[in-house]
Amino acid sequence: MTRRAAEIRLDALLRTACDVIVERGLANTRTADVANAAGVSQALVFYHFATKERLLAQAFAYAVEQDLARLDAVTRSSAAPLTKLRRILKLYTPAGRATSWSMWIDGWSESLRTPELEKVSRRLDLRWRQDLAAVITAGVADGTFQCADPDGAAWRISAVMDGLAVQLAVHDRVISRRQFGEWVRLVTSRELGLDPADLD
Repeated sequence: MTRRAAEIRLDALLRTACDVIVERGLANTRTADVANAAGVSQALVFYHFATKERLLAQAFAYAVEQDLARLDAVTRSSAAPLTKLRRILKLYTPAGRATSWSMWIDGWSESLRTPELEKVSRRLDLRWRQDLAAVITAGVADGTFQCADPDGAAWRISAVMDGLAVQLAVHDRVISRRQFGEWVRLVTSRELGLDPADLD
């Protein structure tokens, strides 16, 4: 197998592993499940990942990188701070029950027992908050937002989104996507001196 073919195969295995983890959960995903879903032998999975634990950790890290790439596309754009803020809030919103949020919820839980997952999970969480704080800081600087503590505001906004996203992703019909959006806009607007309608 050429190096390029191996890289392509590895990328495909990681994507497949993420899909299987979302469906089965971290604790219930086996290397055989990933091999079957990818249409390859279990030996090939072990060729790339010596252990099941390494497969799960690398799949989780792969999913993190996909999310951070989407976040980077927003934060590195030339858009105004308010536009960037709207896009970040939209990115954070769970798209439905079978989303990457299932993986993040699983990842947080498993991070209590698995140091490698905790490190990856922490990196994702901190990057979201740092980038959100940077957007808020830029908005304060240009007069769009009023906020004396951008770092604290980023943590509080993220904490509310995390809590609501867990409810939306885990508990069917407890809250709606509409309610999620309204409450996140309400909290964010209060933190940044905006009208909630500014975030529509």
